Amino acid sequence: MRPTIKQQRASAFRLSSVVMTLLLALLFSLALAPVFVKAQDRAGIVGDWEGTLDPGAQPKKRIVVHISAAQDDSLSGTIDYPDQETSGIQITAITYKARALHFESSSIPALYDGTMDDDHTQITGTWKQGAAPLSLILKRTP
Repeated sequence: MRPTIKQQRASAFRLSSVVMTLLLALLFSLALAPVFVKAQDRAGIVGDWEGTLDPGAQPKKRIVVHISAAQDDSLSGTIDYPDQETSGIQITAITYKARALHFESSSIPALYDGTMDDDHTQITGTWKQGAAPLSLILKRTP
């Protein structure tokens, strides 16, 4: 027995409803993917990072960088020099994207460019303050 035209239309309608539902679910998940990636990206950089500057003829200087994220995912931070009992130096510009960290502080003036390792435990980069750039490895602190 052949299905009637009415039955064929109902079957086609059910099929198109399922396809549309799946298509909408796929589009919704793709739209949210960048939000989740961005949040995970930011979470990898948030925290406290410590390293040691070695200016050669001068004494070594420990540096601690505190990075936090606001609810809108914007980053902010401060810099401490524990050996000099200096803390809370404001980071005036900060970006983190695809494992690349860049921050600046206009008050000291200094800037840092580094790359996060695969384990998210260490950032290797260059600290620029004054004439000579210095290598600076920042390690995540507990």
